[in-house]
Amino acid sequence: MVLEGIKKIVVFRALQIGDLLCSIPAIRALKNTYPEAEITLVGLPWAKMLIERFPQYFHSLITFPGYPGFPEQPVDRSAFPDFLKQVQQENFDLALQMQGSGIISNPLVDLFNAKQIAGFYAANNFCPDKSLFIQYPSEIHEVHRHLRLMEVLGISSATMDLEFPVTKKDNEDFAKSALPVSPKQYVILHPGARGVNRQWHPQYFAAVGDFCFENGLQVVITGTTDELEIVENVIQLMTHTPINAAGKTSLGAVAVLIKNAAALVSNCTGVSHIASALKTKSIVISLDGEPFRWEPLNKKLHKTIDWTVTPDLGLVKEELEGLLFDTLKV
Repeated sequence: MVLEGIKKIVVFRALQIGDLLCSIPAIRALKNTYPEAEITLVGLPWAKMLIERFPQYFHSLITFPGYPGFPEQPVDRSAFPDFLKQVQQENFDLALQMQGSGIISNPLVDLFNAKQIAGFYAANNFCPDKSLFIQYPSEIHEVHRHLRLMEVLGISSATMDLEFPVTKKDNEDFAKSALPVSPKQYVILHPGARGVNRQWHPQYFAAVGDFCFENGLQVVITGTTDELEIVENVIQLMTHTPINAAGKTSLGAVAVLIKNAAALVSNCTGVSHIASALKTKSIVISLDGEPFRWEPLNKKLHKTIDWTVTPDLGLVKEELEGLLFDTLKV
């Protein structure tokens, strides 16, 4: 049964962009059910961009100062009391714990002092309300996990599609970058990832880049300023000369670049979810052992290769050629 009298909702999900994009189908369903409700995100500082990009879903952001046990950012202990006071003074009707299994986050979200709390819990750990919480389903896709939580709240979903709206400013930023590319005539390589253990080796990205060149496609390498070293490693290992866009574009401009690309080849990171949202073909290399959790759901447009099981560069090239068959034969 859908909860009554819900006017103000707070969602706790202080994670990175890929994590947030995978929760958008659930947030969309939530907003469709409570169209007049204000939805506030408690998230990391970068999420201000997300709020601005999804004004149809989110009303505001409360910046999370960190908390002991959460690895995403250092804890600002001096800021935490003011943060908690701000959240409590909002007097939310519903708080959603969408951070994870709840071992650490459930006691924290309970302190938000919302009228009702829903979310996930781990067996034999604290659960604020068994009627509105579900045991954390660890063996399913991230999109399905949050939609299952919505089902507990009586909320149905129309689609599981991800979203990443491309704005006028994104197109302007892309134009300013003046990258010499033509739509659908290039492949993007994105070799970076937040953890070294999730990064495919630069020599493999280089081999894929040369493969694209040999089949008549340009190659653009993207990355953040923190990923310049691995980008340079890929470039040095390539026989051909790609376009280096790393650290030179805004996230919005990268989204335009992805939207217009023939394909993206990346580790399982935020850009893979942007490609999924924009319906750009992609090859996703998974090294975290959890492809079932993060891989794009559209298997026709996106191919995920679990490198921990099938470390086969030939398979990567074969899958890429299959995705780009029409392009490669032009």
